[in-house]
Amino acid sequence: MRAVIQRVSRASVTVDGEVIARIGRGLVVLVGVAKTDGPTDTEYVASKVHGLRLFPDADGRLQHSVFDAGGSVLVVSQFTLLGDVRRGRRPSFDAAAPAGDARRTYEDLVARLTAAGLDVATGRFQAHMHVELVNDGPVTVIVDSQTR
Repeated sequence: MRAVIQRVSRASVTVDGEVIARIGRGLVVLVGVAKTDGPTDTEYVASKVHGLRLFPDADGRLQHSVFDAGGSVLVVSQFTLLGDVRRGRRPSFDAAAPAGDARRTYEDLVARLTAAGLDVATGRFQAHMHVELVNDGPVTVIVDSQTR
């Protein structure tokens, strides 16, 4: 599982002209599910989203997690994160999980984050979404369960 995690001051997801999710201060997590991902990958990414210290303390040092900071999390499925662009000009998505498997894994990630006490909003799986965000910092990190 690959996740691009961005600290934001606000973010929203729009589908067909309707805002379906919105958060204030928190994290946007773009998630790509690989064919080989299982429960340990989901747990790894969930623990990173919950625990990464990406929010500043009074001295400006990154000492607080999204949970500590009272922020929200917006999770958006994005299979294109698994695109392989090493050959040619068109990405290959062979490593991405089939839609049904990816949906179950994505929903498991959302459930784990919610169970950990986070305020979680989501995009719409397999929809064409417009994700709007204000990256705060900017602070962006990549978590990949296959390279831990």
